[in-house]
Amino acid sequence: QVQLVESGGGLVQPGGSLRLSCAASGSIFSIYGMVWYRQAPGKQRELVAAITSGGSTNYADSVKGRFTISRDNAKNTVYLQMNSLKPEDTAVYYCHADRVVVGPLSEYDYWGQGTQVTVSS
Repeated sequence: QVQLVESGGGLVQPGGSLRLSCAASGSIFSIYGMVWYRQAPGKQRELVAAITSGGSTNYADSVKGRFTISRDNAKNTVYLQMNSLKPEDTAVYYCHADRVVVGPLSEYDYWGQGTQVTVSS
C-alpha cells in the first residue's frame, strides 16, 4: 500500500512564503510524475506544478515565477516552495503521484489527503 503524506500548510500573510512537502511511502520502485494540485472553495481542482522523475517541470501561469517545485527521488518526496503568496492562492493543496511502479506490471496513481493553505492578513 502506498501513502502520500503532505505537510507544511498553514496561515500566512500576503507576500509571505510556505514550503509544502509530500512524502510517498510503501513498496515503491519508481514514480514518474509528482504533481501539486489545489482546490479553492466552489472551484474545480487545478494543476499548480508538476515534475517528472527526470526533473522536467511545468507550472500553471498563475504561479510562474512565484512557486518552485522540486523532488528528491531517493526519498520519494516532492516539495513546493511558494513565495509572494496572494489571497487567491488560498486553497487545499493536494499531492498526486503519477505512474507509481509497485511491482512487475503494477502501476498506479495515488493522491494525498490535502493540506490547507490560507493567505490572509
